[in-house]
Order: sequence, then structure tokens, then C-alpha cells
Amino acid sequence: NDTTIRDIAELFRKEGADAWWTKDLSEFLSPEVQCECGCKEFTKEYDIMDVWFDSGVSHSAVMEQYDCLQWPADLYLEGADQYRGWFQSSLLTSVVYKGSAPYKAVCTHGWVVDGEGRKMSKSLGNGIMPEEIVKKYGADILRLWVASSDYHSDIRISEGILGQLSDAYKKIRNTARYILGNLGNGDGFHPDRDSVSDDQLLELDRWALMRLDNVIQKAHEGYEAFDFHIVFHAIHNYCTTDLSNFYLDIIKDRLYCEPENSVARRAAQTTIYRILSALTRLIAPILSFTAEEIWSYLPHAASDDAKSVFLNEMPKASGLTENADFMAKWDLIYQTRMEANKVLEEKRNEKLIGKSLEAKVTIAVADDAQYSVLSEAADILAKVLIVSVVSVVKAESGETTYTVERAAGEKCERCWMYLDSVGKNAAHPTLCARCASVVDQL
Repeated sequence: NDTTIRDIAELFRKEGADAWWTKDLSEFLSPEVQCECGCKEFTKEYDIMDVWFDSGVSHSAVMEQYDCLQWPADLYLEGADQYRGWFQSSLLTSVVYKGSAPYKAVCTHGWVVDGEGRKMSKSLGNGIMPEEIVKKYGADILRLWVASSDYHSDIRISEGILGQLSDAYKKIRNTARYILGNLGNGDGFHPDRDSVSDDQLLELDRWALMRLDNVIQKAHEGYEAFDFHIVFHAIHNYCTTDLSNFYLDIIKDRLYCEPENSVARRAAQTTIYRILSALTRLIAPILSFTAEEIWSYLPHAASDDAKSVFLNEMPKASGLTENADFMAKWDLIYQTRMEANKVLEEKRNEKLIGKSLEAKVTIAVADDAQYSVLSEAADILAKVLIVSVVSVVKAESGETTYTVERAAGEKCERCWMYLDSVGKNAAHPTLCARCASVVDQL
């Protein structure tokens, strides 16, 4: 009855459930307790009511007992065998007790196995302890291994897998490091003071931010669905494909050679600041220590909480919009660079050129629509291909072809381009016209 249940609960609260075995029966019940029939003698029952009952009522015993917790739980997390265990007993007791589930969501996972898919055991000697990984690679690599795995099935781990993840981690970290180096410390770029408006961004900058919008969307969806591997791969692919292999490589000329306060250079800095600020917040739940370190070096707008990345909201989309023609144009430019790079590499192997800036590239385009786009973009293609000169011509038939030859003119010792304007300025005989103008401003 209510009295016996209350007495036993009070003892359990003080001594724990082991009191059932360690305490004498006389210590459980008040002397005045008696059965409805008048009997005052009782026997302890040692049969187990249900092996899952204790954990199955933890939603009440834990979440309802602490002010820092809430009922129902946001998430119940356990192995895939718990559909008939903890998840089930929690659901049954909660529905009887409160009429609803004790959790808003359930997430299940597989088991950790070795690189060959074998269960880890002492006898096989194939176990890897977490502290060994942390000691060798750092805690963030261990976190990255978890986040990069599709945990719905069994999760493999080995030295080879950890080595590959370490390389992926370095790509993200080095991307952040490069951006921080081009924002500068102290008197360097400050977002509230030096950012340009959206309409001052170059097309390439807008493309990079719109590609970032895709990453933000995928990351939000991945986190909401607990598909953390989608978040990791979206961020890693963006750092590798869109940034390192394309955008960051192209904007080096703007960052290094344009006047310090020029709109073109500030536009590049504004873009990479917005990119890194967003990426740091996106990776924070996974690479917690790395994100906190990046945040400590990142210049902050007044709207940021500079103390910790975890005190800030997840990033939202840039709000930039372009029509389908814009994205198609830059998809074509991106593909053009990939194809041109193959030919440039061939000519480099043939010793015709060394660095790509020694080259002039002629692009013969057969498709009328592609020719129209590339010929209008000829002024930016040299920057995109990182060569000194690009010429776009119409091909009569066939596929687009690329011809590489050495660029005419002398090498500018400041931007390293080969241009006819080098030597035309008497005050700066070793510089091209642009660099001579920049140096004069300095």
C-alpha cells in the first residue's frame, strides 16, 4: 500500500537499491504497518520483477528529480539492441505513468569493430583504447572519427582509418590557418570596420558564399537528423574542393598584390572572414577544441560573443541570391579551370613552362553558348586559371581545346605575371603597370 511503498522508497533514497539485500526486514517498515487482514509479519521477495524496470523508469527517477533537467528528454541514445530493452521499457512505463513517451527522439548506433570488421576482444588483441587515440592524435581526431562514421551500422576503427581522418582534419585546420593569416592580427582586418557591402563583392566572392550556403543547409539538416557524417563531409568537401582547389587559390593575387584598402582586396577579406566565422561555428560540435582555438584568433564583429564559439548561434545563409545563369556561368568557369589545369600540368612536365604564370592559354570553344559566356569572362579567366594571359577564340567544330604557350613580355617581380607593360614605367622598370601604380600609392 501507499505506506509500505513510501517507507521502502525513503530507505532506497538514503541507502540505494542494494538496501533490499543488505538491510534487515525490520528496517524497512514502520512498526505500525500491517496488512488489511491484520497480519504484521512480512517476507522479502527476491524474484526480479523486470530486469529493465530500473532503467525503464529513469525518466522519472532522474529527469524529474533535478532542476537542471527536463521531461521529456530531447534524446535517448543507445545501441540498436535497445528497441526491446531500455527504449521499450522506458516507453511502456512512461505511457502508463504520464500518457506519453519520455523522449522526443531516439538515436541508435551499431558497435565498434576493427578495420576488418571483427568484434574487438582481448583474445584477438585488436582493441584500441580511446586514451591511446587521444595521446597519439588528439581528442579532436577521436571526435572526428565518431562524427565521420555512419554509426547506424557497425563502426570500423584502425590505425589506417585514423591516419586518413588525421589528413582530413589537417585540411580543415590548414584552411582556417590560411584564412587567419590573411585576416591578420591586431591592426589587420576587422569585420565592423573593413567589411564591404554585398553589392561590392566580386562575382567570385558571391559564388563562394553561395556555395557556403549549401554547406550551412546540409549541416543544419545533418545535425537535426543526427547524421553527423553528412556535416563532416559537407565541410571537408567545401574546404578541399571549393576553397583550397579553387577560391583561395584564385584570390591570392587580390590578397597579396592589390592595394591594402582597395575594394577588391577588402571584398576577398570580407568573404573569407564570413566563411571562416561560419565554418568555425559549424564544426564546433564535432571539432570542439579546434573550433575554440580558431575562434580565439578570429577577429569578431560587435554582434559576436568573443569569449567562446559555443556562446554563439549557428550560422544562417548569406541571403545572396543569383539566377540560374549566374551559377551556370561559374559552373562552366570552374570546369574550364579543371580542364586547363590538366593541360598546364602536361606542359609543365614537358618543361615548356615552370609555374602557371609563365603561360598564355588559348581556349578554342566550339559550343556557341559556352563561347558567349567564356568570351565575356575573358578578363577574369587569367585570374581564375592563374596564368598571365587568356585568349578565348571560336572553334569551328569539335570539343573545347586548350593551347598553352609561354607568355610574352617580362616577369613582374611583384605579382610574377609575364606582361608587356613590365619595364614601361621608368620609376619602376621591373614592375607591371598595376604593380607600379600600387607601389606609387604606398
